[in-house]
Amino acid sequence: MDTTPLPPLADEELIPAGPQRDAGAEAWWRRTWVWLLLLAILGGTAYFVFAKPEAGKTAGAQSGGKAGANAMNRSQPVVAAAAKIGDINLYLNGLGTVVPLNTVTVKTHVDGQLSAVMFREGQMVKQGDLLAQIDPRPYQVQLAQAEGTMARDQALLKNAQADLERYRTLFEQDSIAKQQLDTQASLVRQYEGAIKADQAQIDSAKLQLTYSRITAPISGRLGLRQVDVGNIVHASDTNGMVVITQLQPVTVVFTLPEDNISAVMKKLHDGQKLTVDAYDRAGKTKLASGVLVTVDNQIDPATGTIKLKAQFANDDSSLFPNQFVNARMLLDVMRDIVLVPAAAVQRGTQGTFVYVVGDDKSVTVRTVKPGPTEGETAAIESGLSAGELVVVDGTDKLREGAKVEIAERNAAAAPADGGAPKHGKLRRDGDASPPASGS
Repeated sequence: MDTTPLPPLADEELIPAGPQRDAGAEAWWRRTWVWLLLLAILGGTAYFVFAKPEAGKTAGAQSGGKAGANAMNRSQPVVAAAAKIGDINLYLNGLGTVVPLNTVTVKTHVDGQLSAVMFREGQMVKQGDLLAQIDPRPYQVQLAQAEGTMARDQALLKNAQADLERYRTLFEQDSIAKQQLDTQASLVRQYEGAIKADQAQIDSAKLQLTYSRITAPISGRLGLRQVDVGNIVHASDTNGMVVITQLQPVTVVFTLPEDNISAVMKKLHDGQKLTVDAYDRAGKTKLASGVLVTVDNQIDPATGTIKLKAQFANDDSSLFPNQFVNARMLLDVMRDIVLVPAAAVQRGTQGTFVYVVGDDKSVTVRTVKPGPTEGETAAIESGLSAGELVVVDGTDKLREGAKVEIAERNAAAAPADGGAPKHGKLRRDGDASPPASGS
């Protein structure tokens, strides 16, 4: 058997060994073009991520700046009013309560059955009007009994006086003793005393009979009835029969801070009458006008306020007892002072100011010294002259030197396309502050 080895195949000569193939596969990372490709990809990605947004922001800022400049150059529609010279009232405001001058609980003076009621609940009565009737028959009987006793004592007195005259004649004739005459004279005096007591009993019975008719002790308005007909009423009843409250006139007791006492007392010492107006709880509706009548004699240390009382005629019964009211007392009047609408006065970090419209239709921020405010009118003590135009509505978009277009108040307040007013809401003091010049 031939054992000679066969020659190797030709294909096996072309196949490299295992370690040689691994070294060839790991050699790709050493090639330069691979790194260049990776760097190009990363650079392109970074450009699109960072460079493009910055360019967009720059373009937006440029366009926004142009729009802002155009907005500044465009005239803003506003409502303006001219400052004028006039008078303004100085008021002191306080919280008050309506207090009646007199309040009486009507009670009976005598005991008895309530036989009739002559009033209606809520009725206005005058002093002396008959309100109710208590059964008078027991007191009529007492009166008749007192009158009968008096008639008897009068007869006894008349007989004793006749005997006294006879005894005096007999004594002059020395027919009786002096003691008998004195005894008879004493008996006459006893009957005279009895007559006076009987008269007092009669007067008392008549008074009780009068008290059985219950009348109004004061004029005023009746409250709710506390007892019905047929009940037995007593003088000791606590609730009484009805309450009468005097409403015409009526008073309002209100409070003011203690800092205002000196000014109020000075006016009172000068003999001036201070007018006080009473407003409803919301402070919008005027209920009545009266005058200040007095000031309390001490300050409440807990609140630092003092009580004042004003009197009102209240002919229309607009003020009701224990009603809460807002009291406005006219203390003084400032005359010939610059007046502007209160909406024109603004407040900011630099103080109180107004927007003044110049002849070139541009606005200027003007610092002013404000005075008192009455309703929608404010006084300016300094910083503004009569005749100057001040912006009343539309101040929210104004800047120093901004151009404005003056519009009518009605047009500015009219909504555009069913939406909000064209120039925005009317601002009040303290809503905004003016920006710095050039902002």
